[in-house]
Amino acid sequence: MSNTFSNRVSASLAAAAITNIKTAIATIKTNMPFLVGLTVQERINIPKISEANRVFTADGLNAVANNANMLPAYFNAAELKLDYELYVALDEINLLLAQLSELVNDTQMLAGSEAYISALTAYRLFAAAALAGVPGADAVYDALAQRFKGQGGSGETPATPTPDTPANPA
Repeated sequence: MSNTFSNRVSASLAAAAITNIKTAIATIKTNMPFLVGLTVQERINIPKISEANRVFTADGLNAVANNANMLPAYFNAAELKLDYELYVALDEINLLLAQLSELVNDTQMLAGSEAYISALTAYRLFAAAALAGVPGADAVYDALAQRFKGQGGSGETPATPTPDTPANPA
């Protein structure tokens, strides 16, 4: 929140940093060319590994490895092992990416909140300036007031100032 007492994030991203970040993300994708997208319906319908059946899957992998002679030739034991090992490797990567994503989302949310609160503060200050008769303040206030047109009395922002209804600059 610029111009207020609480400002938890005050930063900018230079164009070069954004380019580097995009390159790093592209590098991650390049190193995982096997990534696939699922439809919403697929995400709902496919059987999924949970903590409970993760142990079962690992036990199944061990059983297949130690008893391959009991399985038909069309059963692909190598693919089971490959899929499980990929799942385990992606589990670690997914956690790291989730942590990063949470930090990015939280920082974006906080920066947006601080910007919005500061804009609301400025709006209220322009309302007070318009009420006080500061030259040009009416035009600025009226332009910003368009955002709240038709919302009526939400209490979130001051009403259009008039001599009978003073602005709420707080």
